[in-house]
Amino acid sequence: MAMTEPTTPEQTPTEQTPAEQTPAAQTPRATNAGRVWIALAVATVLLALLIIFIAENSRSVTISFLGANGHISLALALLVAAVVGAAVTLLAGTARILQLRLEVRRHNRASRRHRDGAQPR
Repeated sequence: MAMTEPTTPEQTPTEQTPAEQTPAAQTPRATNAGRVWIALAVATVLLALLIIFIAENSRSVTISFLGANGHISLALALLVAAVVGAAVTLLAGTARILQLRLEVRRHNRASRRHRDGAQPR
């Protein structure tokens, strides 16, 4: 069976340029500007929720801590407690990450010694 070449321009196969490809084949790449825009949108929503929280919890409460007493707004007291809790969590996470990095470094060092034929200590 012999193949015949197309005779009319409509039958001639053409390559599609990227602009002519189907939309499914063209997916936009994520950019830093897009990531910043999303981060700002999320931050704006969180800030609006924070403002609502402060407005609804503006009454003054008495706080006692290690013998010190004072009056502070309920919202501020709760926000300070949340920030301190987040800081403690970050410190614990940082300590664990550093511990894991040290373990990986020791493992890599031992693997290199074993691969090079040296006796492990």
